[in-house]
Amino acid sequence: MERTLKALAKEAKQRMKRGFWQECETKLEEERSNAKQQGINESKLSRYMKEKVEESIRGETPDEFYLKVRALLLSEGEVSDAIGRLTDRAYYDTLSYSEKQRYNLELSEKYLRALERFKREYEFEIRGR
Repeated sequence: MERTLKALAKEAKQRMKRGFWQECETKLEEERSNAKQQGINESKLSRYMKEKVEESIRGETPDEFYLKVRALLLSEGEVSDAIGRLTDRAYYDTLSYSEKQRYNLELSEKYLRALERFKREYEFEIRGR
């Protein structure tokens, strides 16, 4: 769904009216003080918070696969058979040998991206609590 310039401007005006930017600034200052106490790099924190605000503005939400990976990592940590646990068995059983290889490769790439995202979030959100 492509949003028009008029709709984007209206959303921006609503954010300003509701104090979105003041809330972001307050939250950033709180996170910075927590980062100082925990010895976390403040510039990395600022970049991370900027990404989170951009995602919020775009209306992005975590996808189902990332949520599965996150739950796995929180409950059991990094496991050697993560790809096997994340495989959709019903779909996997219908594939030919070459399709299975491609599926495994694509799943591995998605897992690595999700793992990288989780580590960034863990550093600034989960561990800090």
